[in-house]
Amino acid sequence: MVTNVAEYTNIPKLPNLIWRFLHYQFWNNFDASNSDSDVSISTLLGFNRKIYLHTSATSVFFAPSDPSGIHSLHHEQIRSTSKWQEGPPRQDTVLVDTGNGGNMQLLMSSYVVAWVLFFFSFTYAGDKYPVALVWWYSPFIDSGCRDRETGMWLVECEYRNGKPHLVVVHVETIFCAVYLLPFFGMEPVSPDVTLDNSLDRFCMYYVNRFADHQSFEIL
Repeated sequence: MVTNVAEYTNIPKLPNLIWRFLHYQFWNNFDASNSDSDVSISTLLGFNRKIYLHTSATSVFFAPSDPSGIHSLHHEQIRSTSKWQEGPPRQDTVLVDTGNGGNMQLLMSSYVVAWVLFFFSFTYAGDKYPVALVWWYSPFIDSGCRDRETGMWLVECEYRNGKPHLVVVHVETIFCAVYLLPFFGMEPVSPDVTLDNSLDRFCMYYVNRFADHQSFEIL
């Protein structure tokens, strides 16, 4: 049940996050960037059902500058698992389409960076929903959002009322994986920073537009 998963993951508001996701799905007003906006609890659909956890999802997208794909189609595996190759957890970061993804005139082409905490699915009203619980990253406004020397966007973990800004998004809104590089600054890096805990240990991160073809094109 969802309550068991909420307790296991230490995310007690998980049922409410799913309610909010369903609210926007049923009212045809879903916007990934606003899926946790203030909505009266009385208007939300009740949810206390079984959910199924998954360790990965496959993204298939059009990448015109990548000659290796058939008809410029590219696919990649996005992972979020508590144990990767008998080692620490692996939780990938992604670009989420907020409705105008690919619009080069908008900030970060209107994609939002998110950290996938876990994938899951459930059935409601006869429909199956493959979704992900993500933690938003927002543009680092104090830096002007984009680094002048590298051209890379700068983002930071987003918080609401001192807590991580978490939302449930449909996997179809995930465009592709994206790679973040810590902004190290002038201070020494703590020796307890590791591969699996580095995504929330720095004040801001570069969105690496040099990682692959599609990142360079859209970012």
